[in-house]
Amino acid sequence: MPAEKLIFHIDVNSAFLSWEAVERLKHPEQFPGSAVDLREIPSAVGGDRSKRRGIILAKSIPAKKYKVQTGEPITDALKKCPNLVLVPARHGIYREYSRAFIAILERYSDAVEQCSIDECFVDMTGTEKLFGPPVEAAARIKDTICRELGFTVNVGISTNKLLAKMASDFRKPNLVHTLFPHEIPDKMWQLPVRDLFLVGRSTERTLHTLGIHTIGELANTDPQILRGALKKQGEAVWKFANGEGASIIEPEPADNKSYGNATTIAFDVTDESSANMVLMSLADTVGRRLRSDEAKAEVVAVNIRYSDLSRVSHQCELLHATNITNEIYATACRLFEELWDGRPVRLLGIQTSRIRQASDGRQLSLLDDGSYEKFEKLDRAMDSIREKYGSDAVRRASFLCQDSAGKNQYNPRET
Repeated sequence: MPAEKLIFHIDVNSAFLSWEAVERLKHPEQFPGSAVDLREIPSAVGGDRSKRRGIILAKSIPAKKYKVQTGEPITDALKKCPNLVLVPARHGIYREYSRAFIAILERYSDAVEQCSIDECFVDMTGTEKLFGPPVEAAARIKDTICRELGFTVNVGISTNKLLAKMASDFRKPNLVHTLFPHEIPDKMWQLPVRDLFLVGRSTERTLHTLGIHTIGELANTDPQILRGALKKQGEAVWKFANGEGASIIEPEPADNKSYGNATTIAFDVTDESSANMVLMSLADTVGRRLRSDEAKAEVVAVNIRYSDLSRVSHQCELLHATNITNEIYATACRLFEELWDGRPVRLLGIQTSRIRQASDGRQLSLLDDGSYEKFEKLDRAMDSIREKYGSDAVRRASFLCQDSAGKNQYNPRET
């Protein structure tokens, strides 16, 4: 009989904050007067206030007691906790810690699937004779990471990825939890439905209207009712509530399912021409990434966050899959025009999806005027120059004309 699957989900506790704390303790000479461990005081890693990227990226447990939340504006966090210690993000250092974290996991299994910078699934099937029972092996991994790298992790253990992920989200930090199928009624079903994977705020509201408030109530609801209210997602969350989830670990990263770019703008955009400038910069980056991976997108979406932090988005399917900057830009401008209601815009983003290989070619139609070939050659030439001489070696003329306030200077951040 084949061995039953044994999956670990390993999640770094407050990753950015933890890595920042460890780095500062290792190099106190670089941070005079900051010998205190950030993890032991109300602290957070935040964005750049001057560029209005001022959101909380990670917080300490003491900060959590003040109800400081990841993703909220820094100004809101400071109202809740005036003595909050804020430090800027240093993503290069975080990538180094992430690589060291993965290297330790690879000592225990050759099947490690990294799903983000700070969390992984590890297939530990059949390793009991090497590392002991599951809880013992998980504790060994957890303690090795803490001893060698200085930060803590949570480890969730089960027979599939969904349950392992749910287990690792139980009480934190620095703990090991199991959630095997026979433990589901006692450990998972009493949790609120919002704790279940794939259940966001909108889905939660829909489930509440059906009288479903816990995962157990969801698990015992007729799937037909859920399909009627949530369509395909209804069936998916019902399966998740009953512990059915993916179990195959993919050591090699899967092909990108989407390519996107977004920027928080240093001033409120209140006119269409300024928005179009931002969209051109975003389309340029997204197009380059698609071309670099020899991929094309069939769907383009535009995301808007207004100055009151409300969000809206709009997407459309293209006539032809493309990686041409001008085609992505033209579509994004049209979507923005249809979506924008005139309110001041704080953030703009372009997202592409339904990705396929560029080698698949382009289906010709009577609507084509052949100009796409010219744009493809232009994009390839610009990519080649930038690769050889740097990203600023060639720029579009529209970015050379800045108004007196410098409002046409953009520096989008990839997402």
